Amino acid sequence: MAGGEELKLLGWWAPGVSPYVLRAQMALAVKGLSYDYLPEDRWSTSDLLIASNPVYKKVPVLIHNGRPVCESLLILEYLDDAVGLAGNGKPILPADPYSRAVARFWAAYVNDKVSSFHTRITSRCAWSCTSQLALLPQLFPSCTGILKTTKQEERAGKMEETLSGLRHLEAVMAECSEGEAEAPFFGGDAIGFLDIALGCYLPWFEAAGRLAGLGPIIDPARTPKLAAWAERFSVAEPIKALLPGVDKLEEYITTALYPKWNIAVTGN
Repeated sequence: MAGGEELKLLGWWAPGVSPYVLRAQMALAVKGLSYDYLPEDRWSTSDLLIASNPVYKKVPVLIHNGRPVCESLLILEYLDDAVGLAGNGKPILPADPYSRAVARFWAAYVNDKVSSFHTRITSRCAWSCTSQLALLPQLFPSCTGILKTTKQEERAGKMEETLSGLRHLEAVMAECSEGEAEAPFFGGDAIGFLDIALGCYLPWFEAAGRLAGLGPIIDPARTPKLAAWAERFSVAEPIKALLPGVDKLEEYITTALYPKWNIAVTGN
């Protein structure tokens, strides 16, 4: 690796299906950093993963020159902060110290404390964009919850939970887009922290909507600015090469997850 820096990413056995591993891959790609991808075995936990993340024993884990960094949002922060990992020089986090502090606060709060949706939005775009990280861990459980039941009433409830979070992010995108020039991303003109934090879920939103027969979860009729953002993000370099095909993700859900959840494919 250039500069003598060694990067390894411990990831999921099925490429592209873990949004958290995908989040780390997106950040590495945006930063222009090369790395070795080490997929974990489907049926057993490797000694390297146990040694690298002895507390949770889960991926993703970034290993930089032999030192592990765990948890996807912390990996994003580390890639910006680590000496020797300049890559292409593009930052992920905001340059303003206050905005960076707010982003880090909410990211830590998200991982440790959040148990329900947080909906605080202020007039400052920098605060709004970073504070809405508190919504993200709740979006994915409610999204998968749509798939974990065949009861339409329960599905509708999980769908509304997901849409509630997305409506708040629609407002954040609207605030980021105020002014003469509409910002293409939450990070402004370039993909940033919140773009990656949310964008890793896009394939799951699409797959969940299709498999559950509920239609698009991110719908232009409901959240037009968020839908436009999702379209831009999905085709942006270098993101588009990393996103898994929805057909592939649907196959993973029906063959690997439905049996685990005791959901019959014919029931959907």
